[in-house]
Amino acid sequence: MNKQKAFTLIELMVAVAIVGILVSIAYPTYQDSVMKSRCADAKGALLVYANTMERYFTVNNNYIGVPTNTGTTYYTITSEVTVSTYTLSAVPKGVQSKDKCGTLTLTHLGVKGSGLATADCW
Repeated sequence: MNKQKAFTLIELMVAVAIVGILVSIAYPTYQDSVMKSRCADAKGALLVYANTMERYFTVNNNYIGVPTNTGTTYYTITSEVTVSTYTLSAVPKGVQSKDKCGTLTLTHLGVKGSGLATADCW
């Protein structure tokens, strides 16, 4: 009788269980990494918009009339502008609304804020 070489059902189930455990660990870590990268994109957009505000102020001596910035795919950027001050906010939307940092803010003085402690989010 020829002996065939193959996997048994138990060996296959052990391999499937190991892959399942690895996926259950890796996927949440991946999701957290994606959320952090989207948040970093919003921070960059806030800083670029603040730079635009400062360039406009240099030319016009006020912040009123600066072109608006719509934000990113996962954040909406809003601005509260007076003649001599501004506050920029990046509000998470869609799947990013679960971000622990919440709304990111940046003022004309460079003060950074968020839903949590600033050191954790900025």
